[in-house]
Amino acid sequence: MEKQINNFLDFIRDDKKLSDNTWQSYKRDINLFKDYINEHNLNYLKISEEEMKQYFLYLQEIGRKTSTISRNVASIRSFYQYLVRNKKIKKDPTGKIQSPKVEKRVPCVLSSKEIELLLDQPKNIDLKGTRDKAMLEFAYATGMRVSEIIGLNIDDINIKEGIVTCKNKTKQRNIPLGSLSLKALADYIEHSRPILIKDENVKALFVNTNGKRLTRQGFWKIVKFYKEQAHISKDITPHVLRHSFATHLLQNGADLKSIQTMLGHSDISSTQVYMQFQDESIKNIYKNAHPRA
Repeated sequence: MEKQINNFLDFIRDDKKLSDNTWQSYKRDINLFKDYINEHNLNYLKISEEEMKQYFLYLQEIGRKTSTISRNVASIRSFYQYLVRNKKIKKDPTGKIQSPKVEKRVPCVLSSKEIELLLDQPKNIDLKGTRDKAMLEFAYATGMRVSEIIGLNIDDINIKEGIVTCKNKTKQRNIPLGSLSLKALADYIEHSRPILIKDENVKALFVNTNGKRLTRQGFWKIVKFYKEQAHISKDITPHVLRHSFATHLLQNGADLKSIQTMLGHSDISSTQVYMQFQDESIKNIYKNAHPRA
């Protein structure tokens, strides 16, 4: 089983080109399943549908969240479909197993005032403050994912045109930058970044104080620090800035298709989650504008 798991993980990394985060999730899910198989003396090539159901019930019993179990179903199904394609087994034992339904959570969104408060915290008085100002303004101005932001290179920014090019595997999208974000970014690129980087060959746009590419963890710590400085009670993560970007665009008249393009959603249903916030905005407009409201 160990050999087949390794072959499968190599396949989804090299052929399917999964992101590192997704690949790590698959690896964790499959290895947890392998431990269960070994502990219960099961043959993974001959496991029945009923035994497979028992495994997912076991995950529920040990307190795994519905979303985690749903992901486990997807990971293990992919593994067994790989085994079927490679003629190791004839039938996928997960074929008729339904993933548990995961309720879509309402995204945490900051109000416009909270955004202003947060973005006002970093001060252009030192290298770090200049970088942090540029980074927070950039995250809210573009709605990009954390992985996309930390993966950007200096050449992906066109200050003159006011555009950032976000590249994901085979796809790329251009996102406009607002005037405040452009000003903060130009200040960082001109005055702060050249001093922070220790090696001129470093291509990363956002770097840490050691001159290396900023990590996901580093970005989260920065957001958390300024959230506390701003005394905002909401649990703010970099993804909350992405949610706020989309919600505020929608509330101010942007169409859903344009927001989908800027967010890089392949399916518009992912973007439609923000409609619930627009509905409230429309109610308020109706109440204030209709003569008989």
